[in-house]
Amino acid sequence: MLSNAGFEVSTATVDVSSRESVHAHVQIATACGDITGVIHAAGVSPSQAPPATILAVDLYGTALVLEEFGNVIARGGAGIVIASQSGHRLGALTAEQDAALATTPTEELLGLPMLAPDQVTDPLHAYQLAKRGNSLRVMAEAVRWGKRGARVNTISPGIIFTPLAKDELTGPRGEGYRRMIELSPVGRGGTPDEVGAVGALRMGPDGTFITGSDFLMDGGVTASYFYGELAPR
Repeated sequence: MLSNAGFEVSTATVDVSSRESVHAHVQIATACGDITGVIHAAGVSPSQAPPATILAVDLYGTALVLEEFGNVIARGGAGIVIASQSGHRLGALTAEQDAALATTPTEELLGLPMLAPDQVTDPLHAYQLAKRGNSLRVMAEAVRWGKRGARVNTISPGIIFTPLAKDELTGPRGEGYRRMIELSPVGRGGTPDEVGAVGALRMGPDGTFITGSDFLMDGGVTASYFYGELAPR
């Protein structure tokens, strides 16, 4: 699609749960020139993987990408991490747990007691922890990226019609996902273009005062979860 629009595009297969793979990708990217933009959207959902894989890809992988690209991001550059509405529906963590998810060295992250296998046994819980961790990690990384004159933010989408959402809608939690759409204030799922519009603001010249923040765009699902018909009974 981008090639057809006149852009020069190259692709690479990257395992975001592997430091070696991510570092190699960073080296390839920097060989092409200054890194002025990073969009990290890789992830697996509760219907796609067990808890350990979700934490390795969605939590550790995000911390790894933020660390590696944060070492080379150019002045004036910007980054986006795609988190999720799920992170907003996780119950409150302690201040110590928040700080641990935000600042624990990347290679020690999966060793946190709160992430031990006997503590995280359900894929949805793992996903919620990972996505909450993404927004917390970005807050902390925004300080480091800022010292290089760069910005980084998260976007927390709701149900966006992508292959991942399709897996969820047709998976074991499909009924719950369809109910979320039905009972959300806007009454529909979102589109990738709508997420792209928010990303363009965050990455572009009109978003230069925005960093270390999370933008929840879920059609009001989270609002309904806390104060509407989706509230747990």
